[in-house]
Amino acid sequence: MARISFGELPDHGRLWIFPCSRALSGREAETFVDTVHSFLDDWKAHGVPLCCAGELRDSQFLIVGVDVDSELPSGCSIDALVNQLRTLGSDIGVSLVDHTPVWYREGTDIRSVSRSQFRALAGAGTVTLATKVFDTSLTRIHDLRSGDLERPASDMWHGQAFFRDQVTA
Repeated sequence: MARISFGELPDHGRLWIFPCSRALSGREAETFVDTVHSFLDDWKAHGVPLCCAGELRDSQFLIVGVDVDSELPSGCSIDALVNQLRTLGSDIGVSLVDHTPVWYREGTDIRSVSRSQFRALAGAGTVTLATKVFDTSLTRIHDLRSGDLERPASDMWHGQAFFRDQVTA
């Protein structure tokens, strides 16, 4: 068993989200996904194929999931995935493993800024508690399916961190 469709993974499966530092264009996105799928087709933990899936969302977020009932990913297998993505990112000129920026939606566009820049945007009223932000730290497929990847800042840690004076406990 190796790569399957994302819909076949159980809700309790393990999830990783890798944000691209910029949106990938049509052909670039196709090549990117093909390369990721080729890696996932052969992804193993301790020599055992992982039942896994990967897809690109919004041309900017690579999501990878594993059915932990089939085989648990090992530290080495996770390292192999991250190293593959670092190489792939370097080849196409994007960062895929940096989770420090704040990712948010501005109209139909997805933006990424440093936390200090997001704080300044919040102070200026450019982003608000209603601004949709992305949580790239999700680790369960259920959370992704529940819509927890993109929510208003008021519903996430961003509300407390950047809008303290506007959030009531």
